[in-house]
Amino acid sequence: MPEEEPESPGEQTLNFRAIRDDEPPDEAAPDEDEDLYEEDFPLPEQVSGALTDALSQLREAVSGLHLGLDVPGADEARKSQAAVLAQLDDYVIPRVHMSTAPALIVVAGSTGAGKSTLVNTLAAQTVSATGVRRPTTGTPVLVCNPADERWFTKGTLLSGLNRIDAPGEGPGADSIVVASTKWLPQGVALLDTPDIDSVVEEHHDIAHRMLDAADLWVFVTSAARYADAPSWGLLKLAKERGARLVIVLSRVPVRSREVVAKHFTRMLDEYGLGEVERFIVNETTVTDGRLPDEEVADLRMWLSELSVDEQRRALAVQATLNGVLNSFRARVPALARHLETQVALRADLRSDIDAAFSGALAEIEESTRDGSLLRGEVLARWQDFAGSGDLMRTLQIRRAKNHGPERLGALRNALRSGLESVISTAVHRASEEVVTRWRQRAGAGDRLAALPGLGRPADDVDRRTARMVASWQDHVTELVRTEGVTKRSVARLVSFDVESLALIFTVGLLGYGTGDAPGGNGALPQRLLRGLLGAESLRSISAKARSDLRARVGLLFDDETLRYVDALDGAGIPDESAATRLYQATYNLEVAR
Repeated sequence: MPEEEPESPGEQTLNFRAIRDDEPPDEAAPDEDEDLYEEDFPLPEQVSGALTDALSQLREAVSGLHLGLDVPGADEARKSQAAVLAQLDDYVIPRVHMSTAPALIVVAGSTGAGKSTLVNTLAAQTVSATGVRRPTTGTPVLVCNPADERWFTKGTLLSGLNRIDAPGEGPGADSIVVASTKWLPQGVALLDTPDIDSVVEEHHDIAHRMLDAADLWVFVTSAARYADAPSWGLLKLAKERGARLVIVLSRVPVRSREVVAKHFTRMLDEYGLGEVERFIVNETTVTDGRLPDEEVADLRMWLSELSVDEQRRALAVQATLNGVLNSFRARVPALARHLETQVALRADLRSDIDAAFSGALAEIEESTRDGSLLRGEVLARWQDFAGSGDLMRTLQIRRAKNHGPERLGALRNALRSGLESVISTAVHRASEEVVTRWRQRAGAGDRLAALPGLGRPADDVDRRTARMVASWQDHVTELVRTEGVTKRSVARLVSFDVESLALIFTVGLLGYGTGDAPGGNGALPQRLLRGLLGAESLRSISAKARSDLRARVGLLFDDETLRYVDALDGAGIPDESAATRLYQATYNLEVAR
């Protein structure tokens, strides 16, 4: 059964509708004015086009932000980014292009303040759920005159939300209930929102998104809750945004009405809100989710006057829209500054990788120059190889048949193992150093450092190192073969074992006899090599061999470095030019306004 319609609201609405006799009746077929929501009183063409372009540029700049790094303040920045985008899509851009759309009045407030009861009373029917269970409203409920319904079902206001006929279970972050009643005057619409201090966190986001899409704010609080911090936090936000605001103080005991009203007024004055229009609703019996109509008579009259006074309504809408646009002066540059922080942190994190592996490469170069590698087994194998007699006899292929090949292989393997160990140790140390450096950077750094596997090299690094060293040894042998003995006249007199000569060259290249390297006859490999190869040829081969070793180690390090860069990129790559685009978009919007 339909609910009985009260008489007094009907009479008031009919009277005001009679004044607005130029508007289509409630029963007008929507298809006759199907595109009305796209027609408005546009700004001057040059201004309208500039403002449209500026808003599009701003939206593109904000939507293109990628705030992937968890630096301090990142969560707030992401929420701010989402809020700016939602406000542009839900309110600013549609409102600029639909200036004649009904004024959207969002009814917001604290838990148990009676928002839904107030909306139901003004609508003269139950459109929003009420009850003692808290929170009650989880899905926003929009109610308007039937003649205005097409603005909210087909228009672009709140276009990002799904239109539904009834609220579902739980929070409705992506939905909105659209209802109509002829007891609301044409030209205004009420939007009931979840509690701003709800125990359900998602309700906060929904409520603030609805407020961001509002032309006017009706803040509802109760005599028991008006001094609470969440209430004043919302009032402060309304003041900062420059939103047109109306306050309803509900559930005020009749006996203490004067005392409560005076105290509330004094608090408003202290917060600079003394001029805000306000209404008081007495504590009374609620029947079927509605108040007695006389309790909201003044508020209903305010709505009706707003409905018929197009200039007043337009001024209120324009004031709120200007407030939102003004807020972008601070909100958008704040996003740009946070992005610059992300860019700087990413550069620091990237430099940590480079510093750790550059240090490891320098460590390897030092170890392959100062003779420190030639210890232990390498030294023993070299002494066995070099101390078995005259080195020239050992180098001659015909006289190296007994112990030469065995000693040759043992020395080659010892050199390979020693070089592998030096490189492997450096890689492990670099991996640990990257993680250590990242842990010293709060936020994104320590979170990245905690990723599995980053504190050690890749599992196959030892295998790749062994293959790389063996390949380098072969390259050194080929260098000696092609650029060494063939350039010396002695090569025509004596046949040499190139592999033996290459090993002697490697021992000398790795610093045998330099610094505090052990073993007597420190300059023996160098003297022998200079005698066989010549000083110029020796310098050339040494430079090429060192350059090749550095390049091969560099490729190995590049593969290891890539693991850390991938982890960093996975967290987000901020666009360094995005901040500039944000600043420029903010400036262009100001110029267009």
